[in-house]
Amino acid sequence: MEAGGPSSGRRRRRRRVGEVHGGGTDRISDLPDDVLGEIISLLPTKEGARTQILASRWRHLWRSAPLNLDFRGLVNREDELAGVVSRILSSHQGPGRRFCTPRRPISYGADTLDAWLRSPAVANLEELYLCYPTAYHLPVQLLSESISRFSTTLCGATITSCQLPDVLQGLQFPNLKQLTLEEVRISECSLQHMIAGCPVLECLMIHESFGFSCVRINSVSLRSISVRAQYYWRDGPEFKQLEIDNAPSLESLLQLVFRSHLHVSVNFTPKLESLYCHSYSPAKIMFGSTVIQGAKIYSLTTAVHSIKILAVDMGILSLDTVIDLMKCFPSLEKLYIQTSNSGPNNLWLRKHKKLIRCHDIRLKKIVFEWYWGIRSQINFVTFFVLNASALDSMTLRIQDRDYNEEFLAEHRRKLQLENRASRGARFQFITNMCVRNIREIKDIHDFNLPDPFAC
Repeated sequence: MEAGGPSSGRRRRRRRVGEVHGGGTDRISDLPDDVLGEIISLLPTKEGARTQILASRWRHLWRSAPLNLDFRGLVNREDELAGVVSRILSSHQGPGRRFCTPRRPISYGADTLDAWLRSPAVANLEELYLCYPTAYHLPVQLLSESISRFSTTLCGATITSCQLPDVLQGLQFPNLKQLTLEEVRISECSLQHMIAGCPVLECLMIHESFGFSCVRINSVSLRSISVRAQYYWRDGPEFKQLEIDNAPSLESLLQLVFRSHLHVSVNFTPKLESLYCHSYSPAKIMFGSTVIQGAKIYSLTTAVHSIKILAVDMGILSLDTVIDLMKCFPSLEKLYIQTSNSGPNNLWLRKHKKLIRCHDIRLKKIVFEWYWGIRSQINFVTFFVLNASALDSMTLRIQDRDYNEEFLAEHRRKLQLENRASRGARFQFITNMCVRNIREIKDIHDFNLPDPFAC
């Protein structure tokens, strides 16, 4: 064929499409369709759809890629949402990867939602984020049929502002690894059956849900549990007790209760490493006969050696309280402190002389949220500077107005950093957030981390 023939022209056009700024080659477009489809499915819905205009090579990919349908940010006007979602579902070939409804008031009815969930485009759905904020009026039949349809394919489910029916008791979720129930009404029997029907469940989040008084955990797969019990009245039983009887894989327990009297009993959790305590909370957590209420140890009969990461939200900064927690958790390696008030002077030289001689402080990392350099904070921090011989790093968050060489030099001197027990320890003052705001944890991915408290 001649050099200037039709085939040669197509090759030249293909090269022009594949070229990128700087004379390089667009190697992404050379990937197989299924790989490009996976890449597209990771993008927000609007951006995924826009890949159709990149080049003719991409034009058909979005409609055949696994569908990531997230209502959030999809339209600017609420009254346009139903039409846009319907057009996407009617034109998409599937399969379904993710279906996420918004948390704001809705502009579509239950019948419309039912039709969407029955669409072939969401067949074999893997992730479901379902919120219907109309005072739990989502029809029970719709909800039960929808969840039943996806029960064998779901890997992650977040149910918000709904009433879960008792017909779920017979369902099995063989692939479900992440489950979030937020502001959900569900009976105790249904909840227990639902958890038991998830043999590979790894992350469980129960936030401000009701209709049950006790949750019992017997799971060999669970790695993370987050609970936030309601503290205001709702129709039905109040969540009062969490019993973790057997959870050999559990690594993280976030007890996000501030005004609830929830009792948490922890029995067999040999891998539990991360724990959160709030000093003002009336909730109790019991490790066998050892009782912790808020952040205070009321009965220390058995030390918990598995805990290595601890976050403490303290209304009043107290070195005594932290030292008691260190005695309870002798293998502690990372300590995150959040505080809003200065409290006592935190003098320690005479008071804790025996502890310093006998107790091995294994802390490697200390993070202190809101250090403004008053006497009680200086004494608190200096205790660890002079006695934590295994320390690798200490981070202190200060106010923007204090971030100047004069303030930093003054407090390096006051904290006696030159006399630190760990010669290799690094000390830094920062102005941005240094401890994750535990109160803001809402998504299950927020705490499913090796260290859930690190920014």
